[in-house]
Amino acid sequence: MAKVTGIGGVFFKSKHNDRKLAKWYSEHLGFKLEDFGGAILNWAEDTANDNGLTVWHVAAKESEWFSPSQSPFMINYRVDDLDKLLAQLQSKGIEIEAGPESHENGKFAWIMDPEGNKIELWQPQAWQDKPSE
Repeated sequence: MAKVTGIGGVFFKSKHNDRKLAKWYSEHLGFKLEDFGGAILNWAEDTANDNGLTVWHVAAKESEWFSPSQSPFMINYRVDDLDKLLAQLQSKGIEIEAGPESHENGKFAWIMDPEGNKIELWQPQAWQDKPSE
């Protein structure tokens, strides 16, 4: 049977100004914007020890996981140094909604973008490793 082998892209509509929102992601999360206005996230640049994976999950209708966002989705971005990124975000006045938290598969924190979309930041680690504090 033919099957899906990964996530080929993440696409969502801006509620207000797409270029301004893309610029926010570039300035605060390090997205390198290409001429077409989006970014290409290259797995070869990811240095995590989990062999590179992408998680896919459907949340229950009554889930509060994405709160306080009203969006029916949440994007999880892999990051190379969560603590450093959180310090950078806080220095720019961006509130950390929750975290950082350590789990068996890495460290997590959550922020909101300017349009109210919740973002999950994940510094992955291989499952057999103990969470780093």
